[in-house]
Amino acid sequence: MTTLPAPALELSADEARRIALRAQGFLGAPDRRGGVRGVLRHLGAVQLDTISVLARSHELIPYARLGAVGRTRVEDAYWKDTHAFEYWSHAACVLPIEEWPHFAFRRRAYRDRPHWNHALPDGAYDQVVEQLRAEGPLTATELGGAKRTSEWWDWSGTKVAVERALMYGEVVCVERRGWKRVYDLAERAVPATLLHDDLDDAECLRRLVRLAGRSLGVGTRADIADYHRLKGEQVDAVIAESGLVPVTVAGWARPAWADPEALATPPRGRHRTTLLSPFDSLVWERARTERLFGFTHRLEAYVPRQKRVHGYYAMPVLAGGQLIGRVDPAREGRTLVAKQITLEGAKAVPAAAQALVEAAGWVACTNVRLERVEAPELREPLTRELARLLA
Repeated sequence: MTTLPAPALELSADEARRIALRAQGFLGAPDRRGGVRGVLRHLGAVQLDTISVLARSHELIPYARLGAVGRTRVEDAYWKDTHAFEYWSHAACVLPIEEWPHFAFRRRAYRDRPHWNHALPDGAYDQVVEQLRAEGPLTATELGGAKRTSEWWDWSGTKVAVERALMYGEVVCVERRGWKRVYDLAERAVPATLLHDDLDDAECLRRLVRLAGRSLGVGTRADIADYHRLKGEQVDAVIAESGLVPVTVAGWARPAWADPEALATPPRGRHRTTLLSPFDSLVWERARTERLFGFTHRLEAYVPRQKRVHGYYAMPVLAGGQLIGRVDPAREGRTLVAKQITLEGAKAVPAAAQALVEAAGWVACTNVRLERVEAPELREPLTRELARLLA
């Protein structure tokens, strides 16, 4: 690592936690005028994932911050009028269209990449581009087929070509339709003022580091790198010129950097009570989540059933600026089922019940049923509180 400048100030662990919560949209009045698009711009990236339990993760992200925003409105906010595009950031993410130029460094890296998992058949790339030019926007199926066989990894030549064009930036994903990517030519979908790769790698990285710092509020080098999946050395090369302020945080073993605007005013306001997607950017990085909240978060959907501790899609419960438990939900008709619930003691019961009832209402459920409550003594008070809120 490069030599670090002297920290500008020291933050307490509580100050760092509150700064992070405000930066992620969980402390203070939500920006309802900005709506879903405002949430996306504020976070800089919203992760996509195929799993849908209560809803898909990219729907849960604005819900957690704004409350019961209509799910159709969420999709429209992302995809209508070219306000966003999908690309590789923290993972496959919805990104504000304004960030298109900042990912020029990644598009260049893909163009220079010598090896790929799928071979590109001769002529397939040009054929896909010309078909999109004539007929687009189109899904891979509409382009000629996404797979050669039923195996998920066995892509057709068309799918290989269009995904390569997506990575190169000649093609852009403009929508998800039935969870399929809808592709169009970038020259048609991206506003002309943004459709360029003029920024050199250093400037791209500097801006992404700055944006990650703003979205985190305060974070270590590893936190900042993880946000858009940059390399540590890439962060090192630009962080001194990023505009972020070096700080120390009590109890953190590593130096940290903060958004200067986050330091300008103390974070105050109402805390949000909600269920969080396991893919929420508040809990993306496990070490950071443990550092901020003393809470170990792990998605167990891809863990064998017999090895799961908290459940298939355990959603952290946020209340009072703390992570107070987990709920593994499901839906059965008009009932939200808490298949497994783990809470940090009796004090967590009212907030957990509130989060469950609000989530149920958002997905048009009229009842909440408890299955497994990890602390048996909490079942009765949780049942009573749910009944009171549903009455």
